[in-house]
Amino acid sequence: MRIGLPSAETLQGGSFKALVVTVLLSVFMFQLLRTVGLRAFSMASETYTSGTHSAAFVTCPNDTVARDLARGIVEKKLAACVNIVPAITSVYEWQGKIEEDSEVLLMIKTRSSKVPALAEYVRSNHPYEVAEVISLPIDQGNPPYLKWIGDIVPE
Repeated sequence: MRIGLPSAETLQGGSFKALVVTVLLSVFMFQLLRTVGLRAFSMASETYTSGTHSAAFVTCPNDTVARDLARGIVEKKLAACVNIVPAITSVYEWQGKIEEDSEVLLMIKTRSSKVPALAEYVRSNHPYEVAEVISLPIDQGNPPYLKWIGDIVPE
């Protein structure tokens, strides 16, 4: 009795090709499946309640205003992180006219419970008559990152 893979001579052309493809796929898929499995385990082992944190967006007229607001927001612990995205173009209606301006976007990561205080801070320190402050609840994300937001921004 012989145990192991059959020799190439005993396999027909199609069967040999299928065996080679199966072996190659198994080798390449192992690392992918291992990585996906480890990530799934990591995410399953951490807990996060959907909507506990939010991503807020604020537009600013220039980089100076954006940096000043971002620094104040983080210093006051209204957010864990503010990304400054330069050179966006905003098209909007204002006082009956279509306007187009270059702006800077702030992407702010915070606790959902801090959004009202964040909005108040922006309104008090922003040069626009009507400052944009909108937020969206974070449904899912990288658990260690979401934990970090919670650690930095107090309740």
